[in-house]
Amino acid sequence: MTDIAKKTYFCTPFNYNKINMAQQITDEPIVDVEQAFTKTELYIEQNKKSLMIIAGVIIALVGGYFAYKYWYVAGEETRARSEMFKAEDYFGKDSLDKAMNGDGIALGFIQIVDEFSITPSGNLAQYYLGICYLKKGQYEDAIEHLKEFDGTDQIVGPQATGAIGDANMELGKTDEAITFYLKAAEQNVNNFSTPVFLKKAALANEDKNNYADAVKLYERIKNEFSETTDGKDIEKYISRAKTLGNL
Repeated sequence: MTDIAKKTYFCTPFNYNKINMAQQITDEPIVDVEQAFTKTELYIEQNKKSLMIIAGVIIALVGGYFAYKYWYVAGEETRARSEMFKAEDYFGKDSLDKAMNGDGIALGFIQIVDEFSITPSGNLAQYYLGICYLKKGQYEDAIEHLKEFDGTDQIVGPQATGAIGDANMELGKTDEAITFYLKAAEQNVNNFSTPVFLKKAALANEDKNNYADAVKLYERIKNEFSETTDGKDIEKYISRAKTLGNL
């Protein structure tokens, strides 16, 4: 409806004189209760049993969800965390086989992933398992598990993404490696991981003779992260890339 039409419609006076109010008065008897109900009230009255069943199902589903999340999952997380302790200890000692497969008493990361996948510890075990495979040179397996890791954590998340870059680099997939290095650098910009992954991306670009792109990344480290370990000696990398690329 146009503005003019709306104005005309809403401004037209209602002609009450056309209504014969006497015609509204009848001698009909009072209607019964059912006719006095609104449509909604009538529907509820007629379908009371079905609606109560539906409401009961909804309450049961909601209750079941909270019981699952706060009782079952919480209990599983407690068990998973207990199992993770020994596996993490072996990982820290570089005993990768025991970290992955367990020692006959404590579970390893492989079993923890299988048995406690719904828990936060089960998710973290995916990361550990991916790093174990990376260290063992099983790069495809490393990528598979690192991608399964839900890396919303601002510390471990970038490390997992960067590790996927490392695995791709080892497989000779330099373009994929650069993509993951740059993603890791931006996941949680900080003075610890960001310059590390920017430098890895730059080195990977040098590997492809993309010296101009490498220089841009090195110069970002120089400008934004000069006080970091990687930033303090970045000038030599800039000079080398410019020399090799005749820039």
